[in-house]
Amino acid sequence: MSKKTKNTKEIKDYDKADTSSMIDKRRKLRFDDIGLELPPVAPTQVVSIRLPTELLNELKALSSIDDVPYQATIKLLLAEGIRQKKNKIKKSA
Repeated sequence: MSKKTKNTKEIKDYDKADTSSMIDKRRKLRFDDIGLELPPVAPTQVVSIRLPTELLNELKALSSIDDVPYQATIKLLLAEGIRQKKNKIKKSA
């Protein structure tokens, strides 16, 4: 019996049986313990938002003054806004 066939049979056997008694809740498993690895998380993610045309035109105009892409300006403004919001929350707490 090939390894693949054996693994498939083993998986089907576990699907039919209650295996909850085999889990030791006192010992938490990590992915490494069972030979799994999560894919790396990308440092950036694509986001799609709709902006009013006037706002987008203003962003593009601001960006052209600094000679940077408008997407970079959006990121900078978002980061600045979040930083300000966090500081405001800290002061009020």
